[in-house]
Amino acid sequence: MKVVFIGAGNMAEAVVSGIVANGVVPNGNVCVTDISEERLNHFQKSYAVETSIDNAAAVANADVVVLSVKPQIFPAVWPDIEGALKPDALVVSIMAGIPSSKITGGKAIRVVRVMPNTPSLVGEGASGIAPGELATDADLKIAEKILAAVGTTVIVKEEEIDAVTALSGSGPAYVFYLLESMIEAAGQMELDAGISRELALATVIGAAKLMQETGEEAGELRNKVTSKGGTTAAAIETMQERGVKESIVAAMWAAQARSRELANG
Repeated sequence: MKVVFIGAGNMAEAVVSGIVANGVVPNGNVCVTDISEERLNHFQKSYAVETSIDNAAAVANADVVVLSVKPQIFPAVWPDIEGALKPDALVVSIMAGIPSSKITGGKAIRVVRVMPNTPSLVGEGASGIAPGELATDADLKIAEKILAAVGTTVIVKEEEIDAVTALSGSGPAYVFYLLESMIEAAGQMELDAGISRELALATVIGAAKLMQETGEEAGELRNKVTSKGGTTAAAIETMQERGVKESIVAAMWAAQARSRELANG
């Protein structure tokens, strides 16, 4: 399987490093294109993959073409790529907000949309995978195989991909915001910065692992650690009074709305 990545950004690097390290695709069968020679040199040195500045030439023999450019760049790069695609090539898009119909333009092109997130950079990603109108089960398996190299994958309907964007695509930023706030508060309490960072990270990682391994719901676990009249209860009551949960819910709705705005141009 020959796989070509259009765009040499961080997400492309995460996936390339994962598939090469895990033997999903041999590095000799991976090609990365970009306008930045610096980025292409980095990919060559780090992963021993092929590189090119010519998108059309790169995709001419590709079995899978991964669109990993920013959505704003898509209209400029797609015409050359589309004209050079093999008839049976699969297009995997990790571009936020670009529906498969805009990629196909009514032509018989098989598209699978994927929404990964930045923890893919350390092999702990969460990716939603959505088939376009003509995508087959075999196409989904290929996309799953590629993205599973950098974390967890789930199959969703394309109309659900905006919700996936709001949940796991943008989700790491919510967690970082929480960590940022916890560390800042600890600093105000005059706790050492290094200790604050270490404890905050361990707390978030441990809480997520506890929920994953026990299978219990978040609310159940929260109740278990919240003793009536205790310190945790005081913290949770303050968050409830200030509408923290409502703010998070509203933030996710805003992220979904923005994803749909991007889809509509």
